[in-house]
Amino acid sequence: MQSGEGVPDDRPKIEFRTAATADAPALVALVNSSYRGDSSRQGWTTEADFLDGQRVDADTMTELLGRTNSLVLVGESEGEIVTCCELQRSINGAYFGMFSVRPDLQGAGLGRAVLAEAERTAALEWGCRLMRMKVLKQRPELIAWYERRGYTSTGKTEPFPYGDDAFGLPRRDDLVFVELTRELPAGP
Repeated sequence: MQSGEGVPDDRPKIEFRTAATADAPALVALVNSSYRGDSSRQGWTTEADFLDGQRVDADTMTELLGRTNSLVLVGESEGEIVTCCELQRSINGAYFGMFSVRPDLQGAGLGRAVLAEAERTAALEWGCRLMRMKVLKQRPELIAWYERRGYTSTGKTEPFPYGDDAFGLPRRDDLVFVELTRELPAGP
């Protein structure tokens, strides 16, 4: 599916598809470069001030790609994966996570396109009426970005899983997630 309505002409054209197991190495590189280390500082989604280590590893990504209740949506431009997100289906709607845009392409409107495609997928293909996500409370600019797209805080918080290196190596002791949700339009 091509993106394009109401966006700048210089934005790369993105085609969306569901990730396959063979995409795991490219996805691991994309996600880690979007959130951790010096490369992530090119974009505005970096967590490098809060967390060190990897955001995801190859084993975790491969396991995620094999789940039956979830999918990883990838966006390709000129045959290269430049965006991705995870969608998990549950009885309470869909969970949106692992949202990544290649750092040098952030700010070009790709994030809006990915979020819109994720919402479309959850609503029309899965019949979900609610999208949920968790965002670090310490990321007010990211929370504000989601709020401008119709997401609101539920008031629920969840502590960061300190001691579990799979989530990264915290640089602070006050990390906490807030839950954001948005009602999705009904299918046709």
